[in-house]
Amino acid sequence: MKKLIILLFILGNILFAQFNQPKIEAKKYTHDFGTVVEGQIVTTNFEIVNNGSAELKIDKVNASCGCTAAFPTKNILKPGEKTNIKVEFNSSGRLGPQEKYVYVSSNDPLNKELKLSFKCVVVDKSVAKEAKAKLPKLKLSKTEHNFGDVEEGKLVETKIGFKNVGNADLIISEVKTSCGCTAALLSSKKLQPGESGNLRIELDTNGREGKLTRTIVIYSNDPEGPNQVITLIANILKRK
Repeated sequence: MKKLIILLFILGNILFAQFNQPKIEAKKYTHDFGTVVEGQIVTTNFEIVNNGSAELKIDKVNASCGCTAAFPTKNILKPGEKTNIKVEFNSSGRLGPQEKYVYVSSNDPLNKELKLSFKCVVVDKSVAKEAKAKLPKLKLSKTEHNFGDVEEGKLVETKIGFKNVGNADLIISEVKTSCGCTAALLSSKKLQPGESGNLRIELDTNGREGKLTRTIVIYSNDPEGPNQVITLIANILKRK
């Protein structure tokens, strides 16, 4: 009986160790910058989440070449927590199709090294200048909005206009908010040259207090501004 109890105890510890583990996953594993003008520095974010049941520790982030810089906004994630791996690619001195990799090392026992990648086509500046007349271009009415003082629990909203000032169809592939307290709704994801639209933004202040700063990133096929950032600011006051 004593041996059986010891065996069950050992098996229990093994099962607990197997289930009580971190699990690293990414919302997306690849990113396409499209056409990049030689010399341009482009950036994107890879969202990383800990879908396990133990603390995830990101030990290091390595890039496949010196033209790429990558770093996480935080290195330790509790179960369910998220972070961003910001990736910058410097196209200076490079031409033609490019494909680079970023390796994220962590304490996930089943995936010690998460592999992310991005690609683009780097074109010469003179070629880009000739082709510029046939490219889309996203222009925002503003890149920052301050809601001012807001009583906790209030839902506030604003609209930010945008326009395609280029000469080809503008396609917005994604609008990403930095937290669940912010919602963003596009009037249209595709704009013809000269066409305008608006982005309706809602900020939920429930359960928050003090100065609040959040961001919204608009991803599009604008080669000069593939990811444009809108910053939201508010000062949350205690509910009366």
